[in-house]
Amino acid sequence: MKKKKKFEDMFLASLIIPIILIILWQLAANGGMINIQLFPSPAKIWQAFVKSVGNGNLQANILVSLRRVLIGYIYGAVLGIVVGVVFGLSKKTYRLFSFLLEILRPIPIIAWVPVLIMILGIGELSKIIVIMIGSFWSIFLNTYDGIRSVDTRYLEVADMFMKTKRETVCNVMLPAALPSIFTGLRIGIGSAWISVIGAELIASSAGLGYMISYSREMAQPANMYVSVLMIGIIGFLLNTILKFIETRMEWKR
Repeated sequence: MKKKKKFEDMFLASLIIPIILIILWQLAANGGMINIQLFPSPAKIWQAFVKSVGNGNLQANILVSLRRVLIGYIYGAVLGIVVGVVFGLSKKTYRLFSFLLEILRPIPIIAWVPVLIMILGIGELSKIIVIMIGSFWSIFLNTYDGIRSVDTRYLEVADMFMKTKRETVCNVMLPAALPSIFTGLRIGIGSAWISVIGAELIASSAGLGYMISYSREMAQPANMYVSVLMIGIIGFLLNTILKFIETRMEWKR
């Protein structure tokens, strides 16, 4: 009960700074201290939000972006975990591919967007692959580190009980590496969200990234800020969901 009360107090305290900033922003806009063509007041942004929700435009674009993220993220997560486990179990395999990995890893995800559009066109596949690449790296690296960091005592006990390699991986190594894997998954969902927005900004006819680009072209700054704020809010919610799942997994273990 005390922990719950403490969490609620901390959550309420964390809202103080955003509320103060919004109030100051509104006062500055009302007083003419900022250019409202560039920084529309919170009241104007709220009006744009209500209008966008009322006509269904915001929900439709959010669903498009979420669908893309979900598909690309699942592919990236599965690939990242599988490759991370394989490389974590075999030093030779990792060394064989290490040069290629170290060349590909620093390439910004935004650099892949025009390349994939040129190869695959501006359809859904290019965007999903961009999201898959964006989420892959953090999941792969954290899974690899998690597998390599498993306490050798666990492996010795598994060997003592004559567990097979498959049993050792599934029942010992993966559970021990779960904290690292979930860290990668949480970073990966953030990268996936960034990736879809980047892809939609460059080439898309729907999604939150498209809403930002369209609002800029139409000189609708309030709508643009609505889209930006929704990106932050949804990213926060996605991370919170993964944290909750991680907590439940730890509880079951």
